[in-house]
Amino acid sequence: MTPLVSLRNIGKTFRIPGPYPWSPSRSVEAVRSVNLEVADGEVVALVGQSGSGKTTVSRMVLGLERPTTGEIWIEGARWDDLAEGSRQRRRLAYQYVPQDALAALDPQQTVVEHVLETLTVLAGVPSDQAAEKAAAMLSRLGLSHRHHALPRELSGGEQRRVTLARVLALEPRLVVADEPTSGLDPERRASVLEDLIGNLPARAGCILVTHDLDAAFPYCHRVVVMLEGLVIETFDPRKDTPAHPYTLSLLDPWQDPSPGAT
Repeated sequence: MTPLVSLRNIGKTFRIPGPYPWSPSRSVEAVRSVNLEVADGEVVALVGQSGSGKTTVSRMVLGLERPTTGEIWIEGARWDDLAEGSRQRRRLAYQYVPQDALAALDPQQTVVEHVLETLTVLAGVPSDQAAEKAAAMLSRLGLSHRHHALPRELSGGEQRRVTLARVLALEPRLVVADEPTSGLDPERRASVLEDLIGNLPARAGCILVTHDLDAAFPYCHRVVVMLEGLVIETFDPRKDTPAHPYTLSLLDPWQDPSPGAT
């Protein structure tokens, strides 16, 4: 079966300018030889600390960065080498949940206006149908009583649910969520992840970018761990036990990762 997403030996090198105009630039390999597949209906957590390369991988999947090496295929078609005009027609099916929910929201728009605009402007849904879909999605996300609230009047969890509502109302094939629970307390993190994963359309895939391995475990079919641009471990959290010392340190930052430690 053709995977929904297939990353084939992708790498990304950035040129970093020197501190002064006459200083030479330098190359930084942010991602190195990453292979990754996401199947229909699969939730894959992309895990690692800051600087591990996970956000760069997610941006390449969405077409926001071009890989320096390798290929990206989505739904059986080459994606990374498309001209933006051709890619634009497919973007509606591949959606992004931002890390900073408040910055992603228009401060002058109400909750329901955010979802209505997404449906009518991006998807071309007639206004009466958009109103029905928006109301239904906001109800599923527990925001029925907040239709007319502005972003500054919402809690952090509610702001994130508005960004989820905009994405999920479009019924995408692929969702890439970049640290969607950042800054929330543990109870709200679990609630937001439940809302995201529990409301994905049938057969939709999801790449969950996070540094919080504990939060990812209950919701994912596979966990892919990155360190310094490389994938160092992949496992099924439902049945496998992670073995790499770095993965174990993400689960328990206080443990001694040295060989033979007890």
